Amino acid sequence: MSRVVGSDRHHDQDVRPPHAAPGGRPVASTAEPAPSQPARRSVLKAIGLAGATAAVAGTGALSYRVFDSAALAPGGGRAYDPWRSWVTGTGPLGAVACAVLAANPHNTQPWVFHVTDTAMELFADSQRTIGTVDPLLREQHIGLGCALENLVLGCRARGLEPSVALLPDGGAGGRVAHVSLTPGATTTGPAYEAIGRRHTNRGPYAATGLPDQVLAALVDTSDLPGVAVHWVTAPAEMAVLGRLMGDAALALTQDEQQSQDSFAWFTGSNDEIQQRRDGMTLDAQGLSPLILSLGKLLPASSRTAGDAFWVDQTLTVQTRTAAAYGVVTAADGHDRTSQLAAGRLLQRVHLTATARGIALQPMNQVTERIDRESTTGAAATFGPRLARLLPAGAQPLVAFRVGYPLREALPSPRRTIAAVTR
Repeated sequence: MSRVVGSDRHHDQDVRPPHAAPGGRPVASTAEPAPSQPARRSVLKAIGLAGATAAVAGTGALSYRVFDSAALAPGGGRAYDPWRSWVTGTGPLGAVACAVLAANPHNTQPWVFHVTDTAMELFADSQRTIGTVDPLLREQHIGLGCALENLVLGCRARGLEPSVALLPDGGAGGRVAHVSLTPGATTTGPAYEAIGRRHTNRGPYAATGLPDQVLAALVDTSDLPGVAVHWVTAPAEMAVLGRLMGDAALALTQDEQQSQDSFAWFTGSNDEIQQRRDGMTLDAQGLSPLILSLGKLLPASSRTAGDAFWVDQTLTVQTRTAAAYGVVTAADGHDRTSQLAAGRLLQRVHLTATARGIALQPMNQVTERIDRESTTGAAATFGPRLARLLPAGAQPLVAFRVGYPLREALPSPRRTIAAVTR
């Protein structure tokens, strides 16, 4: 559910968030930063494709770089097995196999499941956060809601009828959700069948518009009271929101701690991907095959170059090619129940869109800056600007863009069922 890897704003050091526990994602070497797609893309722009190809081919390291970065086999290896095996699992664990493929912030996969034959419980993994990028854990709970939606679909496809209770211990309790299971009819549908094909598409979208009736058909708020999707489709309002997203991206790049916390979740080499099985990767960034391959082969550059590239991509690709924006809203954007429901709704919209050939990319930079300003005591600049685009009293939880994709999105790595169950 996170942004293009350029949003991981690369400066010259990789500093792990101070709250991250030992045994989580390790700190990358500060002497040689992890490979950076935006930085590489900046290099490609500077020297041209022919020069880039010559620069790589002219070194003795080409064969190693091809192997180390998996340049010729994106989305391959054991780290991507969950995308191929999710449909074969049975019982409650088979439903968890569906849940782990849900959208989530920076591919942190912030979930833990406790599974029995008659019930499942969902917990937040307190070590898997993005620090100051998500200081109020808004995005984490939205991601948990996305997983819960997949879990419900996975249960019904396996003849289990789930009954979901959110925050069964109250807001201060550890359990995010309790899901009781009883035997039921086996039911599937387009949304369930799209689970293995749903990926965040950060690439360009076609100029084809999406009529209001098509957008309306993507939204199903049944059994999700209190949340809604507000569509932004008028050209003037889309331009305003696009500028706001660009301004938020720039503000994030200028916030050193947010930049560092975000970069801690960037995974560079193929070895890291296969070992960690989480985080942001080059493969999932919506690049053309040629740029992706060259980007993997070129040496890494600085986080600063990545910052500039992400802002440029936000303005010239993502906001420029969006067919429409959606904003999931609630009466209280800080309410945990609403955040979980918003995640279920976002996942539901994304699955339905996938089934209909429509791409979707969450774009969280505005709400990330809203929460950052709130927690630091800074003047509120982004909240009031976004509020002018929303119905009176509606608070934003997550924004996204939709459109018909110009290229297929590749998957992100996922952890095993054993790694997320207790």
